[in-house]
Amino acid sequence: MQGISACDSVSSPHGTNCRSACVARNDLRLFYKINSVSCGAYARRWCGEKLHKKINSRRVGNTVRTNARWLFGGDGRNSNSNANARLERSESANEDILIFYFQLDLQTRIQYALNIEQFDAAKQLREKLTEIETEITRQREAKRGSSKNEAQDKSINLLRVRADLQKAIESENYALAAELRDAIAKLEGESLALSAKALAYQNVKYEFRLGQKVRHKVHGYRAVICGMDPVCCESKSWMETANVEKLSKGPNQPFYQVLVDVYADPELLVAYVAEENLSAAGESEKGRFDHPYIEFLFYGEDTARDFIPIKQLREKYDQQRYEASGDENDDDDHPNS
Repeated sequence: MQGISACDSVSSPHGTNCRSACVARNDLRLFYKINSVSCGAYARRWCGEKLHKKINSRRVGNTVRTNARWLFGGDGRNSNSNANARLERSESANEDILIFYFQLDLQTRIQYALNIEQFDAAKQLREKLTEIETEITRQREAKRGSSKNEAQDKSINLLRVRADLQKAIESENYALAAELRDAIAKLEGESLALSAKALAYQNVKYEFRLGQKVRHKVHGYRAVICGMDPVCCESKSWMETANVEKLSKGPNQPFYQVLVDVYADPELLVAYVAEENLSAAGESEKGRFDHPYIEFLFYGEDTARDFIPIKQLREKYDQQRYEASGDENDDDDHPNS
């Protein structure tokens, strides 16, 4: 029986098909050495390179080569349209997907170690998985913010500043009173924005579901939903670049992580798109869809030709399984990616 450790190489427990979707143990060792929580810029580039090499590399490579001429204006493609579409490209969304990929890989390796009774290795891998999951939770909270708590903190701070303003007026310190009035105006604006964000989190209703094929209303490319947020969770600089303030509903609407069909734009890969800019793909638009991340995020297509998200992806976004007529009754029998 072959041994396994948290750092040594091991053959895949699931054969060739799984090896194409799992990172080799040596790769994981290098990854942990670079960044133990999978979040650095170097690690992100390294993950992307590994995925492109290991996941469906031949088919995607051929697709990219076939369509590379689109970037130079060939085949009637509009290069300006591609450039505008890439304003919604999201490195943070791409990184989020890559980290999710490593979670899946670690879970598979933990189970394999337990199956061959290598309990020390399983313990080390589980500790690493816990470390990564803790850091992911921290980063998600930092990115999205605890809107309700932040709104409450702003309200308390607002009461304090108003009390200070009253004291300044009573003591006839009008210069300080003027500064406090400005501070109050700023706090009121921030408190209103946080309250709106907290309300959006509580009452969110998504128009689209995980795995659904969609079309971008403005740029026209086909895509697949692979993640969702109740409001825009990108940085201010990204929102400025993507012109989020020009949207009719602004940032306080659902935003989706979408995989962009490589036939449409091999450079876009992952975009972060406002709900108002997406529409459900029609039957005639649900043909072949190629993307290097499809194989580890989805089981395959349902009878409506949308993709079926794996159980872990549904759990990540607290989404129930969508039942299309004729779908498999139980997807949990499928192996993890």
